[in-house]
Amino acid sequence: MTETLPKPSKEELTTRAARVRLLVFDVDGVLTDGGLYYGSDGELMKRFDVKDGHALVMARLVGLPAAILTARTSAIVDVRGRELGLAAILQGKKEKGPALDELLTQFSIPAESCAYMGDDLNDLGPMSRVGLSACPADAVVEVRQEAHFVAQSRGGQGAARELVELCLKASGRWEDVVGLMKRSESKISRVGLK
Repeated sequence: MTETLPKPSKEELTTRAARVRLLVFDVDGVLTDGGLYYGSDGELMKRFDVKDGHALVMARLVGLPAAILTARTSAIVDVRGRELGLAAILQGKKEKGPALDELLTQFSIPAESCAYMGDDLNDLGPMSRVGLSACPADAVVEVRQEAHFVAQSRGGQGAARELVELCLKASGRWEDVVGLMKRSESKISRVGLK
């Protein structure tokens, strides 16, 4: 059995979240419920939570970009990522640690200014590299033990939203989001929410 570090205090967690300049998410089990649905013709379907997606859009609108880093490859993920205006969509990356390093280099962001949310053992590499590691409530036990932040929600059911809100509130951008959402619908449409 491996020894795990104690969870950060609320103050330390807030400090880590305030430093985040890039959010990176695994897909299956984080942005989706982890189920893979196959149609009769072999087409693959995934279920994404609209509140998670809305949180990613709100983050983008106030200057906090997000990216996907997944070991699988799916046209659905590319469509969803483009729909949300994500900064990067990295698919088919079996070695997630080095792929995260490439992403950080691409955006010139130090690892301590990145948050990564994963749910399974292949996410431990990137989680160990970032300033804020996170996971859904239903992540495997080893991931929950290593994460700085364990969401109360399950994957594909609001976990990503919790991480986004944590980072936006800690960095003082939450009020900007709330103000933006209070504006007229026509103004919101012009900045890409719809």
